[in-house]
Amino acid sequence: QVQLVESGGGLVQAGGSLRLSCAASGRTFSMYAMGWFRQAPGKEREFVVGITWSVDSTLYADSVKGRFTISRDNAKNTVYLQMNSLKPEDTAVYYCAATKDYRAFIKHEYDYWGQGTQVTVSS
Repeated sequence: QVQLVESGGGLVQAGGSLRLSCAASGRTFSMYAMGWFRQAPGKEREFVVGITWSVDSTLYADSVKGRFTISRDNAKNTVYLQMNSLKPEDTAVYYCAATKDYRAFIKHEYDYWGQGTQVTVSS
């Protein structure tokens, strides 16, 4: 099993910045990639960004390219999501996720999930 714990959510004004973190524990040796999804009120969960663990490969949703940046700290088994130029439409619960499979990484089909952290962007 892999356990994921998110932190760093909060309330910010439009144009502001926020940094989320996700710490992984358990069978982390099996992870191929980690990433972030989000779910806004009344909408389905959507993919935001993913990063592989052993190489510098990333995938970004078009809606966040140029504004969000994912990074990782291998020693701490932690990934981060730096969110800049936040917009009200970024308001959502953000979920950390992990996958053990390359195919899942490409298709945004992840295996493990955190409990989520709320991000609210006011206008």
